[in-house]
Amino acid sequence: MNGRFSIAIHIMTLLTKAEGELLSSEFIASSINANAALVRKELSNLRNNGLISSKEGATGGYTLGKDATSIRLSDIYQSVKQQSILGQAKNLPNPACPVGRQINQHLDTLYKEVEDTLTEKLVTKTLAEFTGQFD
Repeated sequence: MNGRFSIAIHIMTLLTKAEGELLSSEFIASSINANAALVRKELSNLRNNGLISSKEGATGGYTLGKDATSIRLSDIYQSVKQQSILGQAKNLPNPACPVGRQINQHLDTLYKEVEDTLTEKLVTKTLAEFTGQFD
């Protein structure tokens, strides 16, 4: 699993705490302690998914695209999800093997079950509720 979700939720929490104030990508990157280019890439992704808005220029920056009470943690997860949470094997199993010829279909079923469980949990919490944990 990569760190995109943790970066995205960090960004979204910062923007929620800013209460409409525009935050620069440099400020956000310094809070995450991550490369600014990586943060800008995630900001672009969140913007493309309608979760944040941006304003160009010297006085520009980023803010939430909608109210934090209407953003579910599952929305953030879905915006950054790229592959199975448990990863994907790069090799092709031996089709002559009784396990090898069936393993991928059974793993796909297992991965879907795990993904569904995770999504069911994330859909129960809003960004506002998550952000409420911070002083």
